[in-house]
This record gives sequence, structure tokens and C-alpha cells, in this order.
Amino acid sequence: MPRTGERGGPQTRARIAEVASRLFLERGFDAVTVAEVAREAGVSSVTVFNHFPRKEDLYLDRTVDAVELLRAAVRDRPPGVDVVAALRDATFQLVDARHPLSGVNDRSVPFFRTVAASPALVARAREIAADLQRTLAEELERDPTFEGDATLLAAFFIAGYSGVMMETARRLIAGQPPSAALDDHRARFERLFDALRHGVVPGR
Repeated sequence: MPRTGERGGPQTRARIAEVASRLFLERGFDAVTVAEVAREAGVSSVTVFNHFPRKEDLYLDRTVDAVELLRAAVRDRPPGVDVVAALRDATFQLVDARHPLSGVNDRSVPFFRTVAASPALVARAREIAADLQRTLAEELERDPTFEGDATLLAAFFIAGYSGVMMETARRLIAGQPPSAALDDHRARFERLFDALRHGVVPGR
């Protein structure tokens, strides 16, 4: 296949990710090689690795978006809005837009199935969650108006968000209607932020 003239930039990255996702969905993550992705996308394997240092990142390609969203939630929140409220607003904006990071996108079911079928993707997803937790904790520690425990809040939020995503994935894969899954998804996020605000177990 002839090579494209474009070696870098967001268009190349997006094309590689699109091709990779299609191949992974069709054949399974572990059955597709980086060389096959490169050939199908019309670039070299070196170009693929320039954009995606690891094969797993070809499929879990929203990490950069997640990092920027977390940073923006902390840095760009309006005066008088605390971090929990800002994280809640950012979360429900993703859900309302059916963003891929919301867990209720149109492609969520095949995405979840592909991840669940690959130990490599499951392991990488856990690594990404740990990285996001560190990112959020660092942002909170740098924020002059945040007075809580940055490490704990970051840990609780990322773990809670991941837990909601995994439960929704389980329900969707099991065949729950998307509308019902969405209602459950929103309700669990509401419970997450209520717990972050008031505690997991109500005081007596």
C-alpha cells in the first residue's frame, strides 16, 4: 500500500486510531498486530509508535482527553465553585454528550467487550487509572483554594468513576436496555458525588 505523505499531526493520529479500533473490534485486540494497523492506515510502524508508544494505547486512546478534562475541571472552575462540584459538572457534561469517556457512548458495548476479552487491555486500563489519580492529586495539591486531602479525594473519585463505568459495562454486556443502563449510570454517579461530599456511610 502506498504511504501517505503525512507522518504526524492530529489527522494521522486520528486515522491510525480509527483503523486500529475497527480491526480490534473485528478480530479482537490480541489477534491484530501493530504492523497490520500501520499497513491498513498507510503509515509505517514507526509512525504508529510515534503517536502511540504502546499497542494498548491504540485502543485506549482517550487518555490525553481524560487528563485534560481533569486538569480543566480543577483549573478552570468558576470562583466559588469547589472541586467536587466542578468534577460533578464535568462528569455529567460527558454523560449528557454521550462522550466516549462517559461509558454510555453508542460504541460502549463493543468497546467494553473488547477490553474485557484482553488481559493486556485490562492491565493497561488499570495503569491509566493510576496515572489519572496521580494527575488529579497533583492538580489539587497545586490549587491554592483546595483545603482537603488531595491524595484521598483523587483516589476516591477515580476509583468511584471506574466503578460506575465497570458496572455499566457489566449491565450493557448482559443485555440491559441502553435507556435503563443510562438511568442507572446517572444514579450511581449521583451517589458517587453524594459520597464524596458527605461521606460513604452517613454519620449517626
